[in-house]
Amino acid sequence: VWFGPTAPEGHEANWVQTVPGKGWNVLLRLYGPLESWFDKTWKPGEFELVQQ
Repeated sequence: VWFGPTAPEGHEANWVQTVPGKGWNVLLRLYGPLESWFDKTWKPGEFELVQQ
């Protein structure tokens, strides 16, 4: 998933628009999480900054 004010070419289908100079946050929704979510042995990966 790509986050930014404009969609990177070729990634328009997986792009979430952001507003420059404004904060934003992400919500992760899990349907039927497994035990590893509850006992905190699993966590989602960190975001990675990609330079184009």
